[in-house]
Amino acid sequence: MHKLSTSFGLLVLIALVSLSCTSTAQTIDVELVPAFPNLTIPLPTDIQNAGDGSNRLFVCEKTGLLHVFPNDPNVSETTLFLDLRGQIATQSEMGLLGLAFHPNYKENGFFYLNYNVQRGNKFYTIISRFSVDSEDPNKADINSEVIMMEIEQPFQNHDGGQIAFGPEDGYLYIALGDGGSGGDPLNSGQDLRSPLGKILRIDVDNPDDENGKNYSIPETNPFATNSEYVQEIYAWGLRNPWRFSFDQPTGRLWAADVGQDKWEEVNIIEKGGNYGWRVTEGWHCYDPNNNCDSIGLIGPVWEYSHSVGQSITGGYVYRGSNVPALTGMYIYGDYGSRRIWALDYKSEADVTNSSIVNTPFAIYTFGVDENNELYVGGLNSKIHKFVDPSGNVEGKELNTGATLHPAVPNPASSRVIIPYDLDGSMQVSITIFNSIGEEISQLVNQKEERGEHQVEFDTTDIPGGVYYVQLTTEKGQVTRKLTVEH
Repeated sequence: MHKLSTSFGLLVLIALVSLSCTSTAQTIDVELVPAFPNLTIPLPTDIQNAGDGSNRLFVCEKTGLLHVFPNDPNVSETTLFLDLRGQIATQSEMGLLGLAFHPNYKENGFFYLNYNVQRGNKFYTIISRFSVDSEDPNKADINSEVIMMEIEQPFQNHDGGQIAFGPEDGYLYIALGDGGSGGDPLNSGQDLRSPLGKILRIDVDNPDDENGKNYSIPETNPFATNSEYVQEIYAWGLRNPWRFSFDQPTGRLWAADVGQDKWEEVNIIEKGGNYGWRVTEGWHCYDPNNNCDSIGLIGPVWEYSHSVGQSITGGYVYRGSNVPALTGMYIYGDYGSRRIWALDYKSEADVTNSSIVNTPFAIYTFGVDENNELYVGGLNSKIHKFVDPSGNVEGKELNTGATLHPAVPNPASSRVIIPYDLDGSMQVSITIFNSIGEEISQLVNQKEERGEHQVEFDTTDIPGGVYYVQLTTEKGQVTRKLTVEH
């Protein structure tokens, strides 16, 4: 993962396109349709499956309700799996925020929740284990709760909320925001004595009876042997990671971190990684008047400014079969702008971000079913799913439109070649933008014929830093990152 050595700006240049759109290294025809037209869950915070072969979906609602229903488009009502409305706090961003099923749920019936409570004038994040009812698979045993962790929250926002089991290690990962307010007034993100602004990792299968804990610290945690720091820490420097997910085939941990004033982030989380907050916001010094020391911090794999969206919602790497063109791409959205993107990450130098859908609802959460099909939950809306309007579900090659290949070399210090392919005769433009969105050079602006093309760009006389190559056709846009080093 790329560590920051200097502070410089990025601007994500993304086209706003229609519900069925074209905007990536290949044309992606995607539609978002109601998955369960007869159901409405107003405040969905998490969508999960139990992984037990039952083909059910479970949906957390901020108010404290946990719904379960069959994964059937004709379903007309949910069953109340668990009702926590009488014990949780729902002020501001608090509520029932996360659900994770134990990897052996089919055998042990354990599931875990992340929720908030108020005690007097104090607020807490609670991580608890519950059990399914021994006689009814669609009902939890409310009396089975075993509290794993209690974490005091200084404010009512930035609680994080996601919990998930690592596919390779079986440990429980927990996302916590910086505690709230604004600007991280307690500097929790960088304080290793605080669990806030972190992703934690615990072993729920081996309680630490000696220290009175219902879990233990994995020996490979970064501070497992350092009692001066929070030993549960896996990674830190996060503001409010609103949804993270594991990509099962690669084991990568993807996290979306909500920004403060200017930048939203997509991160790949590494053990022991410091993701910068509140030293940096995205790739930038959070305090623009302070030439911050960003050495050793890990920058995002992608970011976008608040001119594009104001509150990122993390999703999943798509591994379903309904939309083959999305396979291997990280799908995420923005609560404020209501857009959804597909991020195609191959390496630090080969990242493509494409706008694929504009939704009519504020994007609250994503989830997957047992077949890895992706769902989107929105504010006061129905749960939606992605479909391929062509009906292609066999993985057959879709119409690619225009393909923008990575610049060669990248990073560059002098002349680079930018290859691209066209599937037909069309008007095409290729433009270079700098990190603050200023146009540096328009390399192509003409009608071109079908086939393989390339254009050269001389970086000798421009400052080092991150730039963007943007290809535009009548079908949409694609943007690739170009790093210049002198």
